[in-house]
Amino acid sequence: MTVTSPETTPAAPLAGVTVLDLSTVGPASRATRLLADYGASVVKVGTVPGRGAAQIEPVFHAYAGGRGMRRIRVDLRDPDGRDAFLALAARADVVVESFRPGVADRLGIGYEALSAANPGIVYCSTSGYGQDGPRAGWAGHDLDYLAVGGFLASSGPRADGGPPIPGATVADSAAGGMQAALAIMAALHGRARSGVGARLDVSVADGVLWLMSLAVDEHLATGRQPGPGHDVLTGRYACYDTYVASDGRWLAVGAIEGKFFANLCRALGCEEWIESQYEDEAQDSIRAAFAAAFARRTRDEWVAELAGADTCVAPVQRVAELGDDPQLAHRGALVEAKHPVHGTFRQVGAVLAGMAPLESPVQLADADETDTDALLAGAGVDPARVAELRRKGVIQ
Repeated sequence: MTVTSPETTPAAPLAGVTVLDLSTVGPASRATRLLADYGASVVKVGTVPGRGAAQIEPVFHAYAGGRGMRRIRVDLRDPDGRDAFLALAARADVVVESFRPGVADRLGIGYEALSAANPGIVYCSTSGYGQDGPRAGWAGHDLDYLAVGGFLASSGPRADGGPPIPGATVADSAAGGMQAALAIMAALHGRARSGVGARLDVSVADGVLWLMSLAVDEHLATGRQPGPGHDVLTGRYACYDTYVASDGRWLAVGAIEGKFFANLCRALGCEEWIESQYEDEAQDSIRAAFAAAFARRTRDEWVAELAGADTCVAPVQRVAELGDDPQLAHRGALVEAKHPVHGTFRQVGAVLAGMAPLESPVQLADADETDTDALLAGAGVDPARVAELRRKGVIQ
């Protein structure tokens, strides 16, 4: 496929790689966001309004404007629309889909159909529980995948004893989106040597299992039951906990190693507890001493004294504080963006290692705009045929 993203630069690791993204939300969309920021040319394939199920367009999608992406709208249930998509796929490198298992095959755009015309295609199916197995047909969202993978039961409970609602979509972002992006990059590397593509079955629940592997492996090897308060990383000890300051804001303490704990105790005036760091019977007393000390000053006063003093203390920041965070500013993590509808604002930039920096301001496109004609022309579809498809309402 000859179409390239305007954000792609020669320094981008995935420059020249074309990805067709059939997803709208969830882990598949997180994966293609990563691939685009690594330089891939991502084409968002959406439905034609009025000819398919309404697609969710979350607020962050509208404001991100498909950064570094292009769009096409095509009715995949129409044979002509399917053929138009197959023309695109014949020249693409990667296809990412998040239909229920079996749907892509019924539409005629599954791996078998695409690989027949393009043996090098990397076809990534993302789903909650995988393409087969007793849960394969289950509907679900982030919370469900965290539930079945042990994540919720290992988190600190609510006041009523129930599992908490996480403050971030860990399953979609890490267990699913990052897993899919990593698998796709590995498959592209393998294809560079073999010339053969791959079929990838990305299960978000499997990804949660991997995130929980330290606890799961411990249980399988020893029979112990990990959970809240089980060990140093789940709240058993006062050296790894959160404490409220005098202004009602919180600090995170991760002083696991003895030297960091000793430094913290001295700074807080709690030297008598240095030798009792991992004595279970002392934990309530240490927590009480730490809580009383932290309550004497504001969060930021403690941060100014402790954060750089080898104590493993950091502020618990609200999302609203991140825009003014000096470390993020130094790293260039937030960039200015201009959107034709929503105006100028900041957003998270290409922050992961190896991503090519974005030029600021980032120019965003309106989500209602499409590149259908140019994309189909780049796939070798005759202009007269494109015009016919538009008259029939198969594309937009």
